[in-house]
Formats: sequence, structure tokens, C-alpha cells
Amino acid sequence: MDFAELPAQVEATMAWLQDTAVDVLAVALENGPAWVVLDIAAMELGICLVPLPAFFSTGQLRHAVRMSGARALVTDQPEPISERLADLLNPEASPVAVSNQTLSWMTVVPRRQGNGLPLPAGTAKLTFTSGTTGAPKGVLLGWGHMRPVVESLVEAVAIGASDRHLVLMPLPVLLENIAGIYAPLWAGATVMLRPLQEVGLCGSSALDGRAMATALADTAASTAIFTPQTLQGVVEAMEHDSGIRPALRFAAVGGAAVSPRLLQRAGALGLPVFEGYGLSECASVVCLNTPAQHRAGSVGKPLPHVRLWVTGDGEVVVQGAAFGGYLGESEAPAAAWPTGDIGEIDPEGFLYLKGRRRNVFITAFGRNVAPEWVERELTLEPAIAQAAVFGEARPYNVAVIVPDGGATPADIESALARTNRALPDYARVVRWVFADAPFSPHNGLLTGTGRIRRDAVYARHEKAVESLYREARTS
Repeated sequence: MDFAELPAQVEATMAWLQDTAVDVLAVALENGPAWVVLDIAAMELGICLVPLPAFFSTGQLRHAVRMSGARALVTDQPEPISERLADLLNPEASPVAVSNQTLSWMTVVPRRQGNGLPLPAGTAKLTFTSGTTGAPKGVLLGWGHMRPVVESLVEAVAIGASDRHLVLMPLPVLLENIAGIYAPLWAGATVMLRPLQEVGLCGSSALDGRAMATALADTAASTAIFTPQTLQGVVEAMEHDSGIRPALRFAAVGGAAVSPRLLQRAGALGLPVFEGYGLSECASVVCLNTPAQHRAGSVGKPLPHVRLWVTGDGEVVVQGAAFGGYLGESEAPAAAWPTGDIGEIDPEGFLYLKGRRRNVFITAFGRNVAPEWVERELTLEPAIAQAAVFGEARPYNVAVIVPDGGATPADIESALARTNRALPDYARVVRWVFADAPFSPHNGLLTGTGRIRRDAVYARHEKAVESLYREARTS
């Protein structure tokens, strides 16, 4: 589809969408041109779009539909959606054509009392964050919130008409929606949309790194966006097969803390991957390393439209990248948004993150520990693929560890010893257990963007974790 056909497809979609009189529309679609056309058409008409991620649990999906007050849902998978949303949808589905694809239009059962919350005028997108809790929060965004991010990304990354961006994440993920669709289109670049399985994402979380690396190479993609998980899969595939060589000129990685060692491995393979940082509340990207300005270990400098500083107690505050508020909360967000992240800024303006304020735990000796900091140090070790650290009100810290490849307990012990030598005593990991499975969105141990769901990891490994402390008391 070229830049003459795109507006024609959008106008055709607007023509029938306008007749529906729907003001809030939920979307559950596979990646493809129809998703983009429907998104733009809804924004042009002032219809609030509610993207529904496939990796959401059934409870999260139902929460999003109920709380958003969506009047209808468009999907390319009516049967699974009907099963998951059951009584919320009318059983009859009507065919609708979007970008030469036939989709299903399903109306939502008339809202019951208490269902559906009022949306502020100008809300173009209601994105529900997967977060670290069961009930996702609805973030209200208008085009006025998203446009500065789009323009800043085009400038910072120098996106041009010759670029070819391959979409590697589900489009309901705000980062890909804004940085992977809006920014390239704004710059006149090409966006390549393949079904997720063709780019190596199977189901809600299974990853085929070789398929993703091959897709990048076969499409001659010049830009892409990774999560730490997908980057690791691509790096491992390329390390095992020297014949796979993508031609990227710029790739971003974000959504969760990234191991510096993983970035080093990517660089050794010729992958120009740069770490960034963002929040849904700031319409996605806030900071980004670029080829012109980057510092190892940092998440980059603020984008051109952003002002950023750190408070006396270490919290990162962002101004110039606001949002419309949270669904159901009448109080408008402050112009200066406290992110809840702990960090520091170096003299050259690069931001270094230490962790989430709400994740900081206090040991029995009164020491504050940001677990992300310790976990990042642990995953620098080749033997450790993933780690979750705990120690609230305890005399020492413990970890649930996912080994890398065939790492043995002895390998993990050696890795811990090396890591601990670089940490202050209060942050060291004294005992550990193997995780019973890798952390992933599919098993509920990661969010869709790769952040650890700490409560879920603990609940799943509670007996093993608590036994580490009981053993110490009885030994």
C-alpha cells in the first residue's frame, strides 16, 4: 500500500465507521494493514480506540472492555474472542471490510449500571497497561499527547523515506504503535507488517529467535524495536548461525531493564541496538540512546520535547510528555509527572535507571534495595538468563534464577560469587533456587513488555523461597 492508497483506505473505512455512531471501539486484530487503517480512521473521526493485547488474560480483557465502555469490537478471530468475552458480546457478528480484509464487527451488550467510565474529550486511544498487577490501568491519550513523541522520534533517529521498519511486537503495545507505525509513516518511510508468527512470535509469548532474525534479514529492515526477550532470541540465533545477517541501521530496545552484556553481544554481531526508556503515561518513549549520542548503561538522553530531572530522593520526573489521566480518575495529571522510577542523570544529560520505587524493598537491617539493579548485575553473567530478587524485611536477599542453557548449580554459584563481589553487602544474594520455568508473559511471570511480575514469581515459588530462610534459621 503506497502513500496515495493509504488515505483512500482510511476514507473508505471512515465512511462506514461513521454510520455506526460508536464512540469507543475495541480492537482485537492480528498485526496487518487493517489494524493501521482502522486506527487512523478512528482517530480522524474522534472515536476512542481500545487496543486489546492477545497476551492479556481473560480477566484483563474483560476488565478493559467493561471499564472502557466500548460499544463494539472489531476482530479477525471472532470465535476465540467470543469465548473469552462471552456474556459481554452479542453473539451475532457482522462482516466489515477494512483494507481488503474481511473482519467481524461485534457489538457489546448494552452497558450495565456501573460499566463504562466517562472519557475526556479528545481521547484518541485508551491503552491498558499490562503492569505488574491483575487489573490493568487505562491510560488516556489524545493525538496532542502522541504527536510530540512521534516528531521527536523522527528527529532523534533521523527516520527518512528510505527506511524500512519491520514490526516485531503486537500493535496493541503502545511502543510499537507509536514508534513503529506513527513515526515511520510521519517520515514517509515504509512499515512492514507481517503476521506475528512470521516474525517469530508464536501465541502470546513463545519466541523463535531464528525466525525473527531471518525475517529482519529477508525484509532488509533498516529499523526495528526489540524487547529484551526478543533481542536475546535474535542474538542467540545469530551466534549459532553466522549466515543470518540483518541489515539494520538502528534498533531500539526497551520495555524492561536490559542486560549490558546482551547489548555487548548484539554489538559484537554488528547489531546497532540502543537502549531507551518510556512509559505509557508519557505516550511511550521519553529517553533514547542514538548513534550520535549514547552511553553504555544509560537509557539515553531525553527526547527533544521532554524536560527531565531527578528529585532529591532519586525519583525521575518528566515534563512535556503528559497524558490525559487514568480512566476513572477525575484528577488531571500534573504537568510534571513523577514516574515512580529511581535514577540519576550524569553531567552530560544521560539518564541511568536503578529500578521502580514501588519495587524497592527494605531489608531487616533497614537498607533499601532496588531489585532491578541486582537483577541486572546478575544477568551480566553468562550462566544466568533471568533472575528475580527478594528480601523485604529479611536478613539477606535471595533469588529465583532461570539458568542460561545448560548452566549447572556450580555455574550459578560461581556467577553469584562474582556478582556479589561487585555489590555492597546489603545488596548481595546469599541463597537462590532454580525457577521451575523461564519467566514469560504466557505463564504470567512477565508483563507484555518484559517486566517481571514480582508477586506472581513469588507466589509460584513461595515454598522454595521461604525454605531458603527456614534452612538458615535451623542450620
